[in-house]
Order: sequence, then C-alpha cells, then structure tokens
Amino acid sequence: MNFEDKDIYTAVKHHLPTVNEYVNSHGGEIDLLGTHNGTVYIELTGTCHGCAMSLMTTKMVVQKRLRELIHPELTVVNVDGTSENKLPDTYYTEKEEEREEVEEESIWDKVKKFF
Repeated sequence: MNFEDKDIYTAVKHHLPTVNEYVNSHGGEIDLLGTHNGTVYIELTGTCHGCAMSLMTTKMVVQKRLRELIHPELTVVNVDGTSENKLPDTYYTEKEEEREEVEEESIWDKVKKFF
C-alpha cells in the first residue's frame, strides 16, 4: 500500500462516523488510536469492549467497510489488551497534536474569559 500513515489516519477519521453507526446501534463506540504500515488500530468501547463478538465486529464490520471506503488491503486491529492485538511501538496519531493545541491555552487565558 503506497499511503503514508498520516493519509490513512485522516481517511479513517473522515469515514469513522459512517462506520461507527453499526457499533453505536449496539451501545458501543470506535476510538481511532493510530495507524502504522497500512494497519489501523482502534479500540471498541462501551458495550462492545470485551464483547465475545468484538473480533467479528472488527473484521466483518469495521475492516470490511473501511476497505470498501479507503483501500482493499487495509487491516484493522482492535487493541483489546491481548498480546497479539496491541499498538506497535511507533505509530501515527493526531492525538499528540490535539493535546499540544489544548495545552497552548494557559490557565490565565481561561480565567480572563470571566473578566
């Protein structure tokens, strides 16, 4: 697959609300953790976290739909705490950038809003 991790992450983030509809209908949610070498790392939360059907949901719903929308060779892994389904040591995520943006607003900036 000739896409950068950032490009895949952006595409998944864009399509995630559509894919999330099925999981939401079962009381769950999909959290996008990151991407690395054509693999998307997610975490199923809510009632889907730890569900016996979570592997089936990951492969037959999430992976299948993302392959249709983005690329047919995309792989999706549900990071569920097991040794075979874990995040790699290095992966792309925008969460670091988001956290830096939040930290830019100081406590003083927050307090000034009230004066």
